[in-house]
Amino acid sequence: MSLFPDFDSTQNLLPHGGTVNYYGKIFSPEEADFYFEYLLNKVPWKNDEAVIFGKLIITKRKVAWFGDEAFEYTYSKRTRRADIWTPEFLALKQKCEETTGETYNSCLLNLYHDGSEGMAYHSDGEKDLKKHGAIASLSFGAERKFSFKHKTTREKVEITLGHGSLLIMKDETQDHWLHRLPPTKKISEPRVNLTFRTITTLLR
Repeated sequence: MSLFPDFDSTQNLLPHGGTVNYYGKIFSPEEADFYFEYLLNKVPWKNDEAVIFGKLIITKRKVAWFGDEAFEYTYSKRTRRADIWTPEFLALKQKCEETTGETYNSCLLNLYHDGSEGMAYHSDGEKDLKKHGAIASLSFGAERKFSFKHKTTREKVEITLGHGSLLIMKDETQDHWLHRLPPTKKISEPRVNLTFRTITTLLR
């Protein structure tokens, strides 16, 4: 349950074609600050890489992978190897699972150093992801706007993700909607985002 009851976590933010629920801030300010500092200083961050039109692109944004085992995962034509959960990550995973009633076996982390770094419109439709499975998105640090755009109608939905907040995307969301983190010149502080998800190759 959210510590801040301004948000109805049962409300679907999307008008159709998927399910997105926002739980608000599920951590106390002290807990959120603790995890933010831990993530900034203890995660083995690496610059993200992607091959676009045959050219290797290295982003300022940094990433990390954690999971149930040291699996390999490929997206944007680059293969990464996951690190094993630490006790802190297991606590975050358990919090997401208890809050949402879902289970997850891996986590992709993104570090945005300031508002100039963002993510273009995309959908998380990699073949190794559980089809229509839930993706739990935890945010720590700077509050940032998060945007959805329908692939056909171009309808848009936007929400501001707070420090220590949780958002869930599930069902047909990735089939019909794109999402992005738009850049902004107004933000000078960093943000860490964790997306807990289910990789089907890890299921037994």
